[in-house]
Amino acid sequence: MKAFGWLAVVVLSVAAWNGSAPAAHAAPGCRQLDAALPWYGDVRERLQAVIDAHSTCTGTWKRPTQAVALFDWDNTEVKNDISDATLAWMLRHDKIRQPADWHATSRYITEAATTALREACGTATPAGRPLPTSTNVACADEILAVREGKTHDEQEAFSGYNQRWSNGAYVWTVALTTGYTAEEVTEFAQAAKRENLDAPIGAEQTIGTTTVPGYVRIYPQIKDLIGTLQAHGVRTWVISASSEVVAKVWSPEIGIPTNQVIGVRSVYDTNGKQTPHVRGCGGQPDGADTVITYVDGKRCWANQVVFGVQGPTAFEPFDVDKRQILAAGDSTTDVTFVDDATAAHLAINRDKTELMCRAYDNADGKWLINPMFIDPYPQRVDPYLCATDGRTNPDGSTGPLLRSDGTVIADQKDTVF
Repeated sequence: MKAFGWLAVVVLSVAAWNGSAPAAHAAPGCRQLDAALPWYGDVRERLQAVIDAHSTCTGTWKRPTQAVALFDWDNTEVKNDISDATLAWMLRHDKIRQPADWHATSRYITEAATTALREACGTATPAGRPLPTSTNVACADEILAVREGKTHDEQEAFSGYNQRWSNGAYVWTVALTTGYTAEEVTEFAQAAKRENLDAPIGAEQTIGTTTVPGYVRIYPQIKDLIGTLQAHGVRTWVISASSEVVAKVWSPEIGIPTNQVIGVRSVYDTNGKQTPHVRGCGGQPDGADTVITYVDGKRCWANQVVFGVQGPTAFEPFDVDKRQILAAGDSTTDVTFVDDATAAHLAINRDKTELMCRAYDNADGKWLINPMFIDPYPQRVDPYLCATDGRTNPDGSTGPLLRSDGTVIADQKDTVF
């Protein structure tokens, strides 16, 4: 089936849509999603129905506070990853500084990873000085490998953290800008943004000996969705597992103001220099490095920043009458806050098990699935093993994925691609 092969999916989607979005019709002059931008099946129509049913323009939204929609960033609003794009630019321009000790870059980095980084990057560069990653191929390769969570020889790079609250590699990637001010990191991200937006779709680059994507593109469908939500009085936010500083550089490209961006928030020293540590959520202290915008941590940060929930309660679902009406994501990273949405859960299919298990199970009839808008993945051959390995546990193991009523989600076939 092609990425935008419609008929079978239209039938399936209409059957799955249970009418839970109130019927509403656009009033004259109310913005509608651009019909010229292709969505999968009837996803555009269903999104428009949700917008019209929660709209200050149509008059259906009567509450005193604005409706809210939350969007992941990487591979949800754009094709490719802005953290990866910024890191690649930094490696090519020798912007990563030699740490005094690689152990200091993360509370959760393993001995295998620190040894591999020390051997690859050497000790000749004094602490605090830029590593020559543009010419030291082994160092660049090792940093890119650890960014993915394992050393170049496939040993685990991080351990000992709650994997529903954080991701060791993500926090470490943010920590690679330790010693810089937020303004300096902004400059790096702006340079990477210009380069990646100017590069043609499909462009690649070689860092060390590693081939990585060389372009980023805004998805026009998502930009149109955000603009339409805003025109109907819905407040739109970015909730990203990238550095918040980097995400704020990109958010204007899609029409979301920088004060409505939540990402990984670094701790800064008294001189305004970034430290390797991050701010906390849900009662976890700043600098403990326990909770970032990752899986259940994304719910925590959304609840804390968007809705003002303080303390451990931020880890729990917020009031069903006040939380986000719509949420969108592409990965297991996003599954909790996307599932919390009350009117529509938009899943961009990037073949991530926990998210796609919930999306295909469609327990409340409000899940919408769309392939990636650029270079979508082919159909997954084997079913998602939701019933045995669908959920990532805090220790990183996997187990059965359960619905809210405690029943097990059956294995699911990949049908939207």
